[in-house]
Amino acid sequence: MSADTIAIPGIAKPASRIALGTWAIGGSMWGGADDANASKTIDEALELGINMIDTAPVYGFGHSEEVIGKALEGRRGRVILATKVGLNWQDGKVFRDSRPARIEEEVEKSLSRLRTDYIDLYQVHWPDTRTPFEETARALENLVKSGKVKALGLSNFSPAQMDEFRKFAPVSAVQPPYNLFEREIERDVLPYAEKNNLVVLAYGPLCRGLLSGRMTADRKFEGDDLRKTDPKFQQPRFGQYLQAVEDLKAIANKYGKSMLALAIRWVLDRGPTIALWGARKPEQIAGVDDAFGWKLDAEDMKAIDAILAKDIKDPVGPEFMAPPLRA
Repeated sequence: MSADTIAIPGIAKPASRIALGTWAIGGSMWGGADDANASKTIDEALELGINMIDTAPVYGFGHSEEVIGKALEGRRGRVILATKVGLNWQDGKVFRDSRPARIEEEVEKSLSRLRTDYIDLYQVHWPDTRTPFEETARALENLVKSGKVKALGLSNFSPAQMDEFRKFAPVSAVQPPYNLFEREIERDVLPYAEKNNLVVLAYGPLCRGLLSGRMTADRKFEGDDLRKTDPKFQQPRFGQYLQAVEDLKAIANKYGKSMLALAIRWVLDRGPTIALWGARKPEQIAGVDDAFGWKLDAEDMKAIDAILAKDIKDPVGPEFMAPPLRA
């Protein structure tokens, strides 16, 4: 990998601008776990120069963290570990819960599963508006003071919510969905991050595989695969998005790059971003190097916008993924 890195306030080492996203490694909503391949994927990511891994307790209800902790034994110091807090679940149903008691419970479980005594970046997964942000922020700030956490982040928060949270604790990063097809953060979250020196961890940069360039109209999604309910993967929208991918390949070809590399490069060219490249098999992160050492010019950025406007008649965001508030 190129030496393309970014500093995250509060974290000693710079982070690679591609991080390994591990939602799929947890298995839940991705067709089940495959621990042997997951461990090989982590090995491959480190070999390629990726030094940041992002996870969450809810990914497989702890399983993703367990796999990562086991895979990193003996080399924890090489990695910036980012995980999350503030979700709870009962009978497999997930809901938001950022009460201080839940935070105290979750951090100990995450530390144990990850086999570490500190978390580099601890992020509130979704805003819990039924718990005052002051209570959540102060509980997390206490973890920073104790050394269990190095820096704090907020995921899926609006600028107004971030402003409220930041009254009580410093924030180093924000994690929103962001990719060529899901660009809502350009209106508010991205400029807010740039103004306030926050690093943006863009999740879903390949839009659940849609931007990999490998998906076809006859692709079937089985079991608990979340794409069975993702509006982008239902016709007629699915066909519109696939057509856009085909047209975007012409721009990728101009640079001698794959569609996947174009999708990642686009995210990296949009601001102070880290692309969370999700993978569960080592071959799924092949091509990381292809995203570095070049940039999209202004003319091609405009051409990309024109393709999206032409092909996608009924665009939709990632709203379907939002978990409910506590009862």
